[in-house]
Amino acid sequence: MSVDAPAISRTIIKSLRKSNAQDYSSDIIDQVAQSFSPAAILHLLTQRQVLVAVVDNHIVATASLDQDVVRSVFVDPNYQGKGIGRRLMERIQLIAKNAGLNLLRVPSSITAEGFYASLGYKKVRDEFHGSERTIIMAKTLDL
Repeated sequence: MSVDAPAISRTIIKSLRKSNAQDYSSDIIDQVAQSFSPAAILHLLTQRQVLVAVVDNHIVATASLDQDVVRSVFVDPNYQGKGIGRRLMERIQLIAKNAGLNLLRVPSSITAEGFYASLGYKKVRDEFHGSERTIIMAKTLDL
C-alpha cells in the first residue's frame, strides 16, 4: 500500500483543486493540499484503515476510517457521479459495523455535504479552522 501513496496523493489533490475549488478559496485549497502530500499519506497509512478504488490499474478514489471517523473521502473528478464514492462509503460502514461501532462521524467539506446527506448522514454542527468551514455530520449504523 505504501507504494500507492503518490497515487493517493495525486487523486486527493486533483479532487481538491477541481471539485472543492467552487466552495473554497485557493489559499484554503493550497493549505489543505499540504496535508495530503505523498509523505503525509504514508503517515496516514500507519494510522487509519485506508481504502482505494481502482479502475484500469489506476487509483481513482480513496476513503479512510480513523476509529469512528470517516476521513479523506475523495474521488477523481473524472470518475465522480459513477457510484464509486458511494461504494467506498458502504465498505467503510461495513468495516465500522464489523468493529462493533454504531455511530460514524464525518467532517465534511461544503462540497461533499449533499453526498453524505444522500447516504443518511445528518449535520451535527459547523467547525471553523480559520476561514475553512467543515460540517460535522453523523450517522447511526444498523447493527
